[in-house]
Amino acid sequence: MNLIQEIFKFVVAGGIWVIPILTVGALGLGIVAERFFVLNRHIKRNAKSWDSIQELLHKGEFEQARELTRDDKSTVSEIINVGLENEGVMRRREDIELAMEEIMMSISHQFHKRIAFLGLFANLATLLGLLGTILGLISAFATVATAAPSEKSALLSLAISEAMSCTALGLLVAMPMLTFSLLLNGKAKSIVSGLEIAALKTVNMIARAHSAARNQAQA
Repeated sequence: MNLIQEIFKFVVAGGIWVIPILTVGALGLGIVAERFFVLNRHIKRNAKSWDSIQELLHKGEFEQARELTRDDKSTVSEIINVGLENEGVMRRREDIELAMEEIMMSISHQFHKRIAFLGLFANLATLLGLLGTILGLISAFATVATAAPSEKSALLSLAISEAMSCTALGLLVAMPMLTFSLLLNGKAKSIVSGLEIAALKTVNMIARAHSAARNQAQA
């Protein structure tokens, strides 16, 4: 209970500038929660779908894999389906790779969506904290200038303490946002890398199947 009271006093000490800082923090927290949920959902869906697709590709059952990826909603299925659909009409590896690369570029940006706002919000929180501190100090010195000499020292100390609370709060909001931004960007890049590896493995398995079919036809 005492800890909660101390935190409340610390926040209130920042004055009116606490409101925009906490607003920025709340917006950032909302983005963090949404991105973690969405990215983790993509990771689970892609892992589950890839396990099923890879098994069919290893067996050379491209038609079954094509039907599976056509109905599946995961991003890995969406990319691989493009390769499998083109596998039936295109024989050159380069054409299949180009088709898969095109769809990869069109969907990869969705994993980084809104993460850049966390860096912006971190900077805003820091700058709002500094602005609140500067304006608080200006007001404090103006008040001290008209105060009685015996009260000046106490008033100035209290005013500086309250003004610095604004900067501290801004930094406390900014630091976690920068950390979450780094973590979420790493998670998004990991998903994209996984999709690229899955696409490459798919193209290699298609190419091997075509090569084996040609060798068998020539034999």
